[in-house]
Amino acid sequence: MRIQPISLFLLFVLSLHLAQAQGTVPIFEHTVGQSSYTLIGRDPSQGGTTTIPTILVPIALSFKSKKVDGKPFVLDAASNVSSILASPIFSRFTFAPGNTTQYADAMLRATFPQAKEWHTLMGKPEIKPLTITVPIGDGYILISKKSGRSFAVVDLEFLQKALFLQLPKQDGKLVIAVTQNTTYYVDGDATECCTWGTHGVDRSTGNFFVLGSFLHAAPSVVTDRDVQPLTQQLAEFLNDPLHDQLFHAPPAVQGPGAAPVVQGPGNRVPAWTHFASSPAPDQRCGGTSIASAYFLLEPTDTNPRNNIPASQPFLAHTGTATYHLHNVALLPWYTGSTDGLGTTYSFPDEHALNQPAVPCPATTDPTVAAIPSKVPSNSPSNGHALIGYWVGRDRSGAIFPLRSVSPQWDLILVAFATPAKGSPEGTMQFHPPLGIEPEQFKSDVAYLKSQGKKVMISLGGGGVFFSLDDPNGVARFVSSMADIVSQYGFDGIDIDFENPSLALAPGDTDFKHPTTPSLVHLITALRQLHDRFGPNFMLSLVPEGTQVPSGLPSYGGQFGSYLALSYATRDILTFIDTQDYNTPPLEGLDGEIYQPGTVDYHAAMTELLLHGFPVAGDPKQFYPPMPADKVAVGFLNDATTPGIVDQAMQYILTGKAPAGTTYKLRQPKGYPGMIGAMFWTIDRDRLDGYNYSNSVGPQLHSSLATR
Repeated sequence: MRIQPISLFLLFVLSLHLAQAQGTVPIFEHTVGQSSYTLIGRDPSQGGTTTIPTILVPIALSFKSKKVDGKPFVLDAASNVSSILASPIFSRFTFAPGNTTQYADAMLRATFPQAKEWHTLMGKPEIKPLTITVPIGDGYILISKKSGRSFAVVDLEFLQKALFLQLPKQDGKLVIAVTQNTTYYVDGDATECCTWGTHGVDRSTGNFFVLGSFLHAAPSVVTDRDVQPLTQQLAEFLNDPLHDQLFHAPPAVQGPGAAPVVQGPGNRVPAWTHFASSPAPDQRCGGTSIASAYFLLEPTDTNPRNNIPASQPFLAHTGTATYHLHNVALLPWYTGSTDGLGTTYSFPDEHALNQPAVPCPATTDPTVAAIPSKVPSNSPSNGHALIGYWVGRDRSGAIFPLRSVSPQWDLILVAFATPAKGSPEGTMQFHPPLGIEPEQFKSDVAYLKSQGKKVMISLGGGGVFFSLDDPNGVARFVSSMADIVSQYGFDGIDIDFENPSLALAPGDTDFKHPTTPSLVHLITALRQLHDRFGPNFMLSLVPEGTQVPSGLPSYGGQFGSYLALSYATRDILTFIDTQDYNTPPLEGLDGEIYQPGTVDYHAAMTELLLHGFPVAGDPKQFYPPMPADKVAVGFLNDATTPGIVDQAMQYILTGKAPAGTTYKLRQPKGYPGMIGAMFWTIDRDRLDGYNYSNSVGPQLHSSLATR
């Protein structure tokens, strides 16, 4: 029986009350207007000092995916304990004249400046080190070849569960758990990355906890330092101690975009706008919680989508060391400075946020009336293609007919055919978007094809789970997809099954000879479908970053899960591209670590496909190069800019590097034989004034080297 979300909520509240009966970290409620907020410590009006008993848990992470001299690679935070104890987390620091105290106490006193002789202190902690083994598929190690410095990317839910399997109920104590040089992904999906940790109340034990990372000699791609991630999580815990990071709603049926997140018990604030987004500032909504709902990022963080978190720190010079403390939003920033709250909006740097939050707009989409003209396609083809996904109903709610796409688009991927609910495994279904009749849709497909375009049906999308474990499902898959292709006149199919679909089963270690049933059966089904329609039938694969390039540092689970599929179908494959978005930081062939959203990242991830790579770093398991004419680059409209796309395509296709590029192509003259660029979505491009098709389309079609 599936427990409904409200039941889960009630169970959580019940468990919390039981935990409080046994003794918990002290909390109090403060009312602002009609809302009540729970914070750590005692009510400021009572005065006095509250000392919170703490347990400091340095974690040694042992990675099965990486070996050193035959032994698992280990990142151990035990070596950072003395630095943490000497930091303003536990030691007194002068934040302002007359205000010498710990980070948490100073932050709460800045929130309630009228409170006199009122303090909330972290007690001297017990030290309880422990070791957690990270299985293949739950995290991986990145090591900079140039500096030798290492960095880990780990499943947050896995780590929290593993932590409290070893650490039972700690009545009345705050658990501060710390890893070294580690960032995290959520929902068991490495494309939902990255956060510096989490905090709240663990449901399995009732422990109040903060889980964060200490950064010691991290690679240069990481800009935060030492206790900055830990102070961020501690600050958010102080402002929202009942936060429960594990309450997530299943993502809606959608393409490769961010899944909605619903959190459980915790403080709720008016919806606020995040202005610090990068690389494409668009005033995206930060949520209705303390820090952003998706990655627990602060309003001061500068890269809220799929990057290692980064923020300008507050430097605390203690005399023996310099610590980097996170600048965080105070409660008045979210609620307004009323009802006993101060007029300072950020801490420790009161100038990091100079005004209260701006309410989140109902929508960030422009109106259709503001859309400029689309650029006609009048250049002779040079073999490059502009590829895009079409949904048919944009975020404004307006119907967008297929025949209305800009003429710059050469290959249209219709989103999506999905597994038929309630039908036997392998059965697929497709219906044109609501408001578009099947006959009109067929006519539109035929019209685009008459214009020389290719129209394919894409399978899957974000939030859609696909499996083909049953061998009998092969025939159902082939039959149902053949009917869809024939009925609507599609030129072929595109595979966009995202994690956890097609994840590698335990023990599946050889991409040339896969044993995961869904992969084995899908390979068979795709070859049968291709044989049914003949050599002109088109097949494309659009794996996420975790499903191909993550196969370099690790092979298992979601990491490298499309390698077997692409290897087994390369002779019938039209093209493959890796989504260079919704993806974690990864290594290139040069052994350096790159961030999504940069020209370096696009070039590095593309060359992994073009040159091949040792799977999981094993030279005996070498994934062979993919022919250039089968490779495209994948972009997300609102996670990049036309300028970055133009620069990236110019560099990859011609070898002409823009200023500031650090990744060096192995083929200096570039890859003019590549297909081109893919976007999610054509619909968003139209709403944004054809800013990609009007820019990248002409660039691909005329100004770059001919294939």
